[in-house]
Amino acid sequence: MNSLREANTKFMFDLFQQFRKSPENNIFYSPISITSALGMVLLGAKDNTAKQIEKVLHFDHVTENTTEKAATYHVDRSGNVHHQFQKLLTELNKSTDAYELKIANKLFGEKTYQFLQEYLDAIKKFYQTSVESVDFAHAPEESRKKINSWVESQTNEKIKNLIPDGIIDNITTLVLVNAIYFKGQWKNEFKKENTKEEKFWPDKLEEKLTAEKLMEWTSSQNMREARVDLHLPRFKVEESYDLKDTLRTMGMVDIFNRDADLSGMTGSRGLVVSKVLHKAFVEVTEEGVEATTATAVVGGVTSPPSTNEEFHCNHPFLFFIRQNKTNSILFFGRFSSP
Repeated sequence: MNSLREANTKFMFDLFQQFRKSPENNIFYSPISITSALGMVLLGAKDNTAKQIEKVLHFDHVTENTTEKAATYHVDRSGNVHHQFQKLLTELNKSTDAYELKIANKLFGEKTYQFLQEYLDAIKKFYQTSVESVDFAHAPEESRKKINSWVESQTNEKIKNLIPDGIIDNITTLVLVNAIYFKGQWKNEFKKENTKEEKFWPDKLEEKLTAEKLMEWTSSQNMREARVDLHLPRFKVEESYDLKDTLRTMGMVDIFNRDADLSGMTGSRGLVVSKVLHKAFVEVTEEGVEATTATAVVGGVTSPPSTNEEFHCNHPFLFFIRQNKTNSILFFGRFSSP
């Protein structure tokens, strides 16, 4: 059985393959936030709709051949993806003095849809969130502002206007949003007096990258501390994604059209997902990193203990932050355009 960590890493890489089709653009997103939000949809999905979600997110390997009927919410088996999300989110949301990390997901649903109490109980238990009713039908603009306000409150006011004008209308039925806020200081801060202008070169770096290689390179047994003379650029990145077309290209089709079977949420068919929106912001300075939905950390290269290896990030590079205890990559990005 593959772990949730492996499934999330594979989905992260699949998304990266879609995003990197625009080679000159920066990339920045939180795979774990997206998968946890879609996991809540999976909890209420049935039949082919559920199978498509499981396949795209690689959850079909996590759950093996377990046949779980969403309407019954029998999710107490150790191998079940929802149970693993419960453990992961509980661990990630633990308070710590080392850094600030806040992960929040929410479903906003048209108020005329009555969600099953069993479903509401399940997403509260396993995903630490709820469905909030809004009046898309009669007050789409007020609903848009309400969603944006919630996102701002969850991201220390860094992510504003997640949903732009014109996205929400009176036929919108369900909107998924996800938010992550992270703030941390470097263990050893960079000296501001050493910051200066330098050239940044275009380069292809990810051609040979695979999900399996990424998991191998970042595994604890393949990493050790080393002294590195690091040159890292100050940078600020903000990226927005409407994931609907991307997810459809990857094979998650039914949830966005009339074939959707989300009856595990409401007890009847007819509910569809209208939007899956994701917005990420990160700023890297001499003092540390502040990010919403994504952040960055640079790993050192192996070197003999008696000398320092120079690691100069003056060309496009990949960056991520991993929670060591759960061995989960929370944020991933490519910086290629200063």
